[in-house]
Amino acid sequence: MVSKSKVTYFCQECGHESLKWFGRCPGCNSWNSLVEELKVDNKKSWLGQQKSTGLPQKLTEISFSEEERIDTGIPEFNRVLGGGLVPGALIMLAGDPGIGKSTLTLQTANLVKTSGTVLYVTGEESPQQIKMRAQRLEVANSNLLILAETNLEIIEEQIKKIQPTFMIIDSVQTIYMPQITSAPGSVSQLRECTAKLMELIKNQGIPTILVGHVTKEGAVAGPRVLEHMVDTVLYFEGERHYQYRVLRGLKNRFGSTNELGIFEMTDRGLKEVENPSQAFLAERPTDGSGSIVVACMEGTRSLLVELQALVSPTVFGQPRRMTSGTDYNRVNMIMAVLEKRIGLCLGSYDAYVNIAGGLKIQEPALDLGIALALASSFKNKVINKDIIVLGEVGLTGEVRAVNHLEKRLSEASKLGFKRGIIPYGNLKAQQSYPIKVSGVKTVQEALELALEG
Repeated sequence: MVSKSKVTYFCQECGHESLKWFGRCPGCNSWNSLVEELKVDNKKSWLGQQKSTGLPQKLTEISFSEEERIDTGIPEFNRVLGGGLVPGALIMLAGDPGIGKSTLTLQTANLVKTSGTVLYVTGEESPQQIKMRAQRLEVANSNLLILAETNLEIIEEQIKKIQPTFMIIDSVQTIYMPQITSAPGSVSQLRECTAKLMELIKNQGIPTILVGHVTKEGAVAGPRVLEHMVDTVLYFEGERHYQYRVLRGLKNRFGSTNELGIFEMTDRGLKEVENPSQAFLAERPTDGSGSIVVACMEGTRSLLVELQALVSPTVFGQPRRMTSGTDYNRVNMIMAVLEKRIGLCLGSYDAYVNIAGGLKIQEPALDLGIALALASSFKNKVINKDIIVLGEVGLTGEVRAVNHLEKRLSEASKLGFKRGIIPYGNLKAQQSYPIKVSGVKTVQEALELALEG
């Protein structure tokens, strides 16, 4: 008997299923997110066929220790994961095409500290292509097995046969279940395949990395429900024309979501950047206006970055505002504060703000640095190269306190900075700091210290 199929519509954002198309999803209210797919009537999802075999356990009787984590062999990767791979964890690694996702996963498969078998499932490349990359990266792990397959049933058979201790699937958009009639990469295929993989690796305790594509907006391709299903979501980002790559955690059930790992892309693969602050400041000019160093925090790591601003008279009727590495709307707000509270007439000037090195940072502590860099370029006055700044700026021109002051100043001291302009609210009585600091309550006070000091 031939199976009867029907057309259904799935929301790419929340996975909502509908028998008719809507311009706006009834589940999450997203516009134009419903896509058409074919669905077989007499074949039920594997989710409805599973029977629970687990028994309730007392929380006090469940044993766990941090030593159970598996070392990836890459300290920067461990930092973002929260200390290493947790057995049974499902990790989504997403990033733009060509950014280095496959390179990072192959290096991890080579260096991971496990005595068992590592299984690398490739759905996009042949084993010969993987071998070519492995030779370039000097991968020589004798326990690494390559499986070129996209059928999830065959992959499941091999997993049960091999019993790997670590697994990589590159990429999840190429995997499919034969029971589902829609094409690989569709909403239903992604949802069902990920759910099946999750059930499989949780039962066997296999930490698994799923490599995922991203959309043109920068989100993980497929329904947003994938991000809720996995344990960890990592974004591998950076500009292709820069050598630095940033591994950022957006979701992590086993660690902090604010951690940052920094790598350098070389002809031999990815190399960890041991001192990111020094690398980002290596080419900093010392005699140009509009340049200032800001101490920011990414997770538990303190970073010093160069913030550059260029303010010039506009030649058009409408002044231009452009940003790279920081929030566009935040820069517009700070320019409004400079006009209203400080008296800088920026309305007829173009303004460009850039974080050198290709980094993307959204921390509020950048506010004071943005304000000082804009004022420095507008007045064409050079800020002393030994000064670092940090602080959040409010709409009334006040400078608000920030967290982790000691870590920020300690990092500045290591790189030879002598002075710091910090919020007055961060000053503590009888507190010794590694560098000389000046507390400011307003942007006006910070400008006087930075441009005249």
